[in-house]
Amino acid sequence: MADFDAIYEEEDVNEQNLEEHYVTMVPDPIVIRGAGNMTVFGLSNKFESEFPNGLVSRVAPEEFKATVMRVNSVLKKTLPVNVKWLFCGCVCCCCTLGCSLWPVVCLSKRTQHSLNKLLEWENSRLYHKLGLHWRLTKQRCDSSSMMEYSNLFLRYQYTDLTKRKM
Repeated sequence: MADFDAIYEEEDVNEQNLEEHYVTMVPDPIVIRGAGNMTVFGLSNKFESEFPNGLVSRVAPEEFKATVMRVNSVLKKTLPVNVKWLFCGCVCCCCTLGCSLWPVVCLSKRTQHSLNKLLEWENSRLYHKLGLHWRLTKQRCDSSSMMEYSNLFLRYQYTDLTKRKM
């Protein structure tokens, strides 16, 4: 019974060594920023199709450009409608106590959902096989404290679950 309250340092040292053993370095993600002249609720009307240097020898420039063009075509179809509803919502905002802006919020969420579905299709078709992943995320603008959506290219991190400590 005397050993019941004893604390052994050997176990703590072994646990720390195991945790350090499974730390892996993840490279910085490649950010594709919005390049359009109009932004509605943080979503730019188009993204740059210039091939980033971080993707050299990982993805063909043609595949990258085709993906960005598909994203831009979705934005080209949906954002003009969002802008029209935003204008109408702002005009009627005082009379409706702000309720006229709800259609714009819903359309913006719908656009984000469409882009996420497109990016998941692209991921399953090509990019997951290459160990890469497209994702639409919010990031802080460089020039102000506002948030904008950016396409973010991340590399996968594979871990062996059999060796992992539970």
